[in-house]
Amino acid sequence: MKLIIRLLLNAIIVFALAHLLSGVYVNSYVTAIIVAVVISILNLIVKPILVIFTLPITIVTLGLFLLVINAIIILLADNLIAGFSVSSIWTAILFSLLLSFLQSIVQSTLKDDKK
Repeated sequence: MKLIIRLLLNAIIVFALAHLLSGVYVNSYVTAIIVAVVISILNLIVKPILVIFTLPITIVTLGLFLLVINAIIILLADNLIAGFSVSSIWTAILFSLLLSFLQSIVQSTLKDDKK
């Protein structure tokens, strides 16, 4: 149940960010839910592989290359989902930064409600 709530909250965040950022487009609420699921799956499967392959450049850049990896995950989701589009790599970086920030806020409030 907690997983479904997190996915729905992430979908709301994706939908809200699509309306705030001019380079991100989400077709509907259902597409936002699909985007949240696909990004979660890509973060689970593809991101660790990318992190391992790019470990030397991540070390040299002191971890800043992880922003590019997050943007690549967003662009992969863009290619996989028909109703979701991101205009550029810079928009994907900004989208992933805001998405991560807002997800951390939502996660911290959900943890506080449990206590």
